Amino acid sequence: MANTYLTRTFSAGNRKTGTISVWLKRSSLAATQNIFSTWNTSANGYTSAIINIASSGRIGLFNYTADGTSTHTEFQSNASYRDVSGWYHIVFSWNTTLSTASDRYKLYVNGERITSFSTATYPTLNEDLYFDIGGSSNPVSIGSEHSGGGGGYFNGLMSHYHHTDGTAYDASAFGETDATTGEWKIKTSPSVTYGTNGFFILKDGNGITDQSTNSNDFSLGGGTITKTEDNPSNVFNVLNPLDGYQSNYTYAQGNTAVASSSGSRTYVTSTLGMPSGKYYWECKLDATIGDGSGGASTSVYVGITGQNPISPSQFPSDGTCFNCVMNTNGQVYSNGSTIGSALGSGWSSTTIVMMAYDADNNKMYFGKDGTWLNSGDPTSGSTGTGAFTPTTAASATPIGVYMPQWGVDAVASYGTSFNFGNGYFGTTAVSSAGTNASGNGIFEYDVPTGYTALSTKGLNL
Repeated sequence: MANTYLTRTFSAGNRKTGTISVWLKRSSLAATQNIFSTWNTSANGYTSAIINIASSGRIGLFNYTADGTSTHTEFQSNASYRDVSGWYHIVFSWNTTLSTASDRYKLYVNGERITSFSTATYPTLNEDLYFDIGGSSNPVSIGSEHSGGGGGYFNGLMSHYHHTDGTAYDASAFGETDATTGEWKIKTSPSVTYGTNGFFILKDGNGITDQSTNSNDFSLGGGTITKTEDNPSNVFNVLNPLDGYQSNYTYAQGNTAVASSSGSRTYVTSTLGMPSGKYYWECKLDATIGDGSGGASTSVYVGITGQNPISPSQFPSDGTCFNCVMNTNGQVYSNGSTIGSALGSGWSSTTIVMMAYDADNNKMYFGKDGTWLNSGDPTSGSTGTGAFTPTTAASATPIGVYMPQWGVDAVASYGTSFNFGNGYFGTTAVSSAGTNASGNGIFEYDVPTGYTALSTKGLNL
């Protein structure tokens, strides 16, 4: 949720030395978003410490003076971090007792120390910073600015959040390079000293309960926390805010839900393609992120596309979309032609649509509420019983890999929530998880044998 944040009030800790380590996956790129902040709520002016990601994608740290009139110390990366398809591991450490000024603040991203900054003003020797100032007038906020009152909410996913009070660590304390793949990966239970105000939250299914020995549990200050299967070790497909036609759509729930906001045709693609293998996903209409009227819900389309949007005049009838999609009336389109009509009895607000794509045989299957439409059998291989076969239009320039797609045709409509294996439609968990082939992802219905969720793990199966 856009206004979700965590909060806790601490006692005073070590104000010279500490570390923050967090894994995060971005969703929205539109505004400055806060990872951590403290803010004096009662003083004349304020004291504060803030770690955020600007709308430019630059990561920054800011310490403000006691009267709040100017920035005391700060630095901000030259590099911009705007990838919405993967996780970043961000580590900030501070140690004002070090003789070299540039060592008093350190930033690591995915295991590498960042040394190029657009702005770099370092603290003085032995300076008391505001990260662990403590006291009831200086609450800690995660995911917002000054305990939720200042906005700047983080929009995305967070995992394995560590804060050490009194010890400065580098990135290797919390992550390591996989010896086989060379990938920077998470240390699920690092050996670190947390100190008085230290904590370890957002670990696996433990949420905001402190997993260190300090019992420094947090409270939900606003919004909603939704558990997800998406994690730094297995990144799931989501809708891509950087790849859509038009700009009249709104994303929600970590880019697993989307709605149109005007009467123009629009469509969006997703972050992961399907070069080979067999993949399954689900969706349902969601009035909580749409106009809620239901009257225009028949113009929602879901399926796959083989090309990034190139400003076609119409969706889905323009062949340059290179798509295979089904709308809420059960009509199936591929490259501007209707290839299936009146499948099922249409969708309602409770309908769960099932989709399966066999990339090895180029076969697309649609289902509804546990039944495959057109007498489809996703396990039929090259025979493609009940399948729809996307065809290449002469005018299309396909990228060679299909990816999930969503669109609406000329009207504002219900939003649509997708379950790419996260186990949720929006903030609602699946009612009873089906049997999941390959043990990857949580879905409402049984996954056909040989199919898996579209995720980094699924792509490697």
